[in-house]
Amino acid sequence: MAFVEFRDVTKIYQTGTKALSNVSFSIEEGDFVFFIGESGAGKSTIFKLLTCEERPTSGVVLLDNFNVGQIKDRQIPFLRRKIGMVFQDFRLIDSLTVGENVAFAMEIIGEPRKKIRQRVPIVLAVVGLRNKINDYPSELSGGEKQRVSIARALVNRPHLIIADEPTGDLDPVNGESIMALLERINRNNGTTIITCSHDSAIINKMNKRVLEVKDGVLIRDDACGKYFRRDERFGYYVPDHETASKPEQSDEKWAEGDHAMELLRRVDQQEREERRKRLDSKTRRRTVDLQGEGFFEELRRSQSERRGRPGTRERRELLKKRLEETGSHEPMDVETMRHDMHVLRDTMLNKESSAEETKAEELSVEIANGDNVESRVESPVHSPNVVRKRLEHKGVDEHPEDPS
Repeated sequence: MAFVEFRDVTKIYQTGTKALSNVSFSIEEGDFVFFIGESGAGKSTIFKLLTCEERPTSGVVLLDNFNVGQIKDRQIPFLRRKIGMVFQDFRLIDSLTVGENVAFAMEIIGEPRKKIRQRVPIVLAVVGLRNKINDYPSELSGGEKQRVSIARALVNRPHLIIADEPTGDLDPVNGESIMALLERINRNNGTTIITCSHDSAIINKMNKRVLEVKDGVLIRDDACGKYFRRDERFGYYVPDHETASKPEQSDEKWAEGDHAMELLRRVDQQEREERRKRLDSKTRRRTVDLQGEGFFEELRRSQSERRGRPGTRERRELLKKRLEETGSHEPMDVETMRHDMHVLRDTMLNKESSAEETKAEELSVEIANGDNVESRVESPVHSPNVVRKRLEHKGVDEHPEDPS
């Protein structure tokens, strides 16, 4: 599956500007790609969609199998760790040294200081600035500032580097040197490089894949393309003339950078192996602890029992048979259950009747003694109707005649 993929992507801003219209392309891991086109053609919008600064209006944007358009906001910082950014205006912090600018990219993601001190000099050696680690950006040339920007983008081992006009503020010599450095990082480190440039001489010389965007539409995709300009006189595209220039760095600097990049790759591999060993050790300890508790044995035993046990009906019949054999359970038919229910109901009725008789007797004694009955008329049990029925049941007149 492609590392970067756009599927019919359309982007319309809130102002109504249509930046992209049904753009589709794919980039494999380890490719080096140029985006070309006039200003406002949509190149920067493509980069913003890859870094989640913008979301597509329609279509699908995939980056390393992640759907960028549907990713949650809290996951965006983790996705951006896979991407290194190189800008035209460098965007260095003037109050920090070269080493501190590069280390800052590691500090914001919480890397330990020991790892930062080990990694920053190696990355600066890759870009040929190991002896400038304590200098400030104001003391550097434009080409050196861009190299610091590349080192900052490379220090966190990104899978993708996006370079937005990295040679726009540089002279042709420094521009070629920066592009040569990016090509070496792509070739030796396997990092995917996506960049845009208006420098036709560099693009024609490098002979990389070229995608041209015009008015938000992808109009050209050449595997080994050139930068073409339209000649209005002839009505077709003609290649620009290449300009020869002398590279800024010497062969010794390039050799030192290649050696540092090899060392950086070994450090990355060692860190991955140590991380895998820690995870394996943690998993092994957890497995041993569970085995010590007999967890897996109990799990396997219960699973085997569940697989081999009979169905629900068979288990019910077996339980009934065991109870009958032990004598603790007697079979009961429906008629017996009905009889027991009737007996229970009659018993309850007799208890209620006995309670009422007892209360009626107590009331009759109170009447005979001349007690005031009206004080107990408040509850439903002592209402006049209930009292009359109880007296009739006992054969007592509610209004006894005056004996006189």
